[in-house]
Amino acid sequence: MDKALSDSEKALVRHLQDDIPLSARPFAEIGEAVGMSEDEVVEKIREWQENGTIRRFGAMVRHQRLGYRANAMSAWDIPDERAEEVGRILAAADEVSHCYQRPRANGWSYNLFAMIHGASEEECDQVAAGLAGQVGVKSYALLFSSREFKKVSMRYFIE
Repeated sequence: MDKALSDSEKALVRHLQDDIPLSARPFAEIGEAVGMSEDEVVEKIREWQENGTIRRFGAMVRHQRLGYRANAMSAWDIPDERAEEVGRILAAADEVSHCYQRPRANGWSYNLFAMIHGASEEECDQVAAGLAGQVGVKSYALLFSSREFKKVSMRYFIE
């Protein structure tokens, strides 16, 4: 970023790091709270995304509230030249909340990871098996969550 943030921009950051209002026009509500119009809020978010200030703008799903009682990090051993293709397929699955590629580690052959959510561990197993068949890969592992320690976004400009 080329310049320091103004007070209204800092106020916007504070609102964007909280839950977005569940309304027909959430950015109008945020704008009203920080002294900006809805268009100004949307334009500022676009500007920050384009210049890299905001790298991603996403939702944090509280999957238990939606009825998903099990989740598993699936780890996939994908040929590096297929990682992009397979990653897009895994990420497109409704049961997958996020998917990313990482370098292989010593003693750990997996390079692609996708968080699978389901009503049960058996459902997660079925989803992974279906995805494996879809992408033609047999080498994967499921690591089921047993406890969640933290699920919060970064906080900036806390006064």
